[in-house]
Amino acid sequence: MRRAYKFRAYPTRRQEQHARAMLNAHRQLYNAALEERREAWRHGVTIRYGGQSAQLTEIRRADPDGQGRWSFTSQQQTLRRLDRAFQGFFQRVRAGRTAGYPRFKSTARWDSVDFVDGDGARWRDPEGKWARAYLQGVGHVKVNAHRPVVGRVKTLRCKREGRRWYVIVVAEQQPVPLPTTGRQVGLDLGVARFATTSDGHVVPNPRFLAASVGELAAAQRALAGCRPGSGNRRRAKRKLARLHRKVANRRRDFHHQTAHRLIDACDTIAVEALNISGMTGSASGTVQQPGRKVAAKAGLNRSILDAGWGQFLVILLAKAEGAGRRVITVNPRDTSSTCHLCGACCERPRQDTVICPAHGGMDADLNAACNIFTRAGLGSGRAA
Repeated sequence: MRRAYKFRAYPTRRQEQHARAMLNAHRQLYNAALEERREAWRHGVTIRYGGQSAQLTEIRRADPDGQGRWSFTSQQQTLRRLDRAFQGFFQRVRAGRTAGYPRFKSTARWDSVDFVDGDGARWRDPEGKWARAYLQGVGHVKVNAHRPVVGRVKTLRCKREGRRWYVIVVAEQQPVPLPTTGRQVGLDLGVARFATTSDGHVVPNPRFLAASVGELAAAQRALAGCRPGSGNRRRAKRKLARLHRKVANRRRDFHHQTAHRLIDACDTIAVEALNISGMTGSASGTVQQPGRKVAAKAGLNRSILDAGWGQFLVILLAKAEGAGRRVITVNPRDTSSTCHLCGACCERPRQDTVICPAHGGMDADLNAACNIFTRAGLGSGRAA
């Protein structure tokens, strides 16, 4: 398995200038490769990664001070990035979904470059607090390695977030199974509560976006009032990005801590196979058939995205793989409206309550978690 470590980098002013030039050169390579594919398609010719990669030697020879100064393998990674974008585009076309054709990248939309360790980049383990990451064309960048990198380093990524720089180290390591606990649970994710387990444990929803909505709205209004291209607009834009980054970091930290506690305490976790993109679709409809309760649906979508179920499930699966735990996905259909004791269809007078004709009222989230537990084949689903 592979694990990524994200560390804050502190380049010197000169190194930062080189890093920005590196990002710009790779962005230009990506855009040029995209343009070549577009033109080839117009002439009925197919171009893939192999053909474009073979042109790199000539491109570097023709532009030694531009493309030639950067790592050859990092440029290959940029071309692979474009190839993956086209593979995803064709997959969406075949599946009948909104395709989203790959688009040209502006400076604001290109913020990372990938390297292969040992070929144009090298990770040097820390001596004390500080580590060094060598990036070809940039130099030995000082990195705050706040935790040790376990396993064999495979790739490095230089990433810019606003005015900050990060080095993301991906290492290959062997899973370390945790001792068994004998606990198996079904897990229901929600909005009012972030998660409820089949044995009655509740994880509250911190609602990070809702807690910061006033500050974000004020920053957005300030940005809207600035003249395009002005220094005030750049500063307002950085402030807004900083606020959004803070919300995202708090949410990610909460997901990591919640997943860590579940993995430590449970041998098997059953979850719903949620179609989050479908659940957060717009209800606005069309001009001929306008939607109903559009504002309410928009508020629900915002709450679902604020909870971040998709990110949490990815983190949970990754931690389960490293700890030797098992995560089972089940069909989410009617988990809340079906009684986990008798299987009867329940009434739902309120969001947090269901009423079974035979067993009376019960907590909707706990009932759903018990149904998830049962559908995973872990037991009867009776709450503890």
